Amino acid sequence: MSEPFTVPVTVRGYETDVQGHLNQAVYLQYAEHARWSLLRAAGIRQNDLVDKGVGPVVLETTIRYRRELLAGDEVEVSCAFVWGTGKSFGVEQTIRKADGTVAAEVSAVGGLLDLAARRLVADPAGHFRALASNPDLFGP
Repeated sequence: MSEPFTVPVTVRGYETDVQGHLNQAVYLQYAEHARWSLLRAAGIRQNDLVDKGVGPVVLETTIRYRRELLAGDEVEVSCAFVWGTGKSFGVEQTIRKADGTVAAEVSAVGGLLDLAARRLVADPAGHFRALASNPDLFGP
């Protein structure tokens, strides 16, 4: 894919803090929304994962705040999976204002948990792609 998967989000007033900018915890919610939106666009529903006995987990998250977001701001949240050879994978996300300004960068390490064994599965990319009707959204 030449462009990363993105979803639009409008900053809502109740998501802002006393300074008037987006509360820090909400950035994580926007990132999570984009990840689940990518899975849905790829043809994977939460039920599909549960039926296969697996579920995605976040192992680590780093947020780099670049510019404040205010109520009413229109943003796009990107999502790109970065696959390696182990049981974990990366997720790179950018929250970008309508004018192109980067408001935040979110980097995460995730895995796919075997819900019965409570252990990460090997080859999470293979598991996701096998479930997807549009596996190209998961990148190379």
